[in-house]
Amino acid sequence: MRQQVRCFLLLQSVCSPFFRRLATALEAAGHQVIKLNFNVGDSWYHWPLPALSFRGRPAQLPAYLQQLYLQYGVTDQVLFGDQRPLHQQALLAGRAAGVRNFVFEEGYFRPYWVTLEREGVNADSLLPRAPQWYLQAAALLSAERPEAPVLQTFANPFWLRALHDVLYHCGNFWNPLFYPRYRNHALQSAPQEYLGYLWRLPAQRWFARWDAPVFAALAGKHWYLLPLQLDGDAQIRQHSAFDDMRELISAVLTNFQQHAPQGSHLLVKNHPLDTGWVNYDAYLRRQVQQLGLEGRVHYVQTGDLALWLPKCAGVVTVNSTVGLQALQAGCPVLTLGKALYSLPGLTFQGALADFWRQGQAADVALLAAFVAVLRHCTQLNGSLYAEPGLSLLVTQSVAALCRDQSPLEELCTKMQ
Repeated sequence: MRQQVRCFLLLQSVCSPFFRRLATALEAAGHQVIKLNFNVGDSWYHWPLPALSFRGRPAQLPAYLQQLYLQYGVTDQVLFGDQRPLHQQALLAGRAAGVRNFVFEEGYFRPYWVTLEREGVNADSLLPRAPQWYLQAAALLSAERPEAPVLQTFANPFWLRALHDVLYHCGNFWNPLFYPRYRNHALQSAPQEYLGYLWRLPAQRWFARWDAPVFAALAGKHWYLLPLQLDGDAQIRQHSAFDDMRELISAVLTNFQQHAPQGSHLLVKNHPLDTGWVNYDAYLRRQVQQLGLEGRVHYVQTGDLALWLPKCAGVVTVNSTVGLQALQAGCPVLTLGKALYSLPGLTFQGALADFWRQGQAADVALLAAFVAVLRHCTQLNGSLYAEPGLSLLVTQSVAALCRDQSPLEELCTKMQ
């Protein structure tokens, strides 16, 4: 049976060669590929392959896409990150035209995975929200495939990711000339981020020294964890009620002071990719002093969560992947935003005021089923940046994009 020839429209990617490599592989598989660039960084990273450019106003994008769909017979639209304003418009346009949408995102599991789903990821995922469904789906998968696929591991150096980011945004210096109407979706400009990293990254060794006594002091104590996310994260901006991390800190500390068990402690951990423009340490100290929580609230910049989560009494998060990591470590979790893994039997479904005393670890059978189904339906083993993980990801992506049904669609069909 001859494979159906598809036409893939690639929109914006992450700052890496991934989409260029993906386009080459899709064409080698016999499919047509159209790349649409929105800025000079896009153009640089897709060169020397041919591409189109959108230089219009954002409001003109839906009509422009409809024209492309008809002109080239586009069957599939591929993008990275479903919450970018341009991609939000593209997703709606694709659905209206009957074009399949594929969304890539950083992996739900780190560091050897990348997410690929139809139509949306995270809170917009098409995955069911019924716990019983995961138990039934996992049983079916286990019967069909008793042994889980072998995970391939590889080095994924941060310096390479940073290099790609710098090169991509160096190209965007020329946007006012070549793409004057383009506006970045990020809250901070690239130069602002780089200035923050210039001092934060070398300071990590000092942070680790300062943090070590904090972790040592928590040994044997009853303590909770609040992992911070990035203010610019779409999970905060689009899928939570919080404007930023300071608002989150204030709300959680106030609730902790009022409802947490006497003598318990709260550890606030900064995000590893925070740029340092917000002084959370100083803000936290002011909040602690106002609430009379001296000696009970602690702040760290570093730390291996894999070592500390099993010792933690509970994790309060908005919707970070740390929550999923905590569930796997047997730690009770409460989400304060929309999270894919926030299901009855996995996370605490009550109020924060009750979580401090009533939080429970996830149901072991349900958690195993959820993880198995989530990996099968949404995760590709590979890397967006480094070899050999990049080649592995391209190979798996081509296979996934060219299927008649997504793994989720196929699974749901079998369960009917």
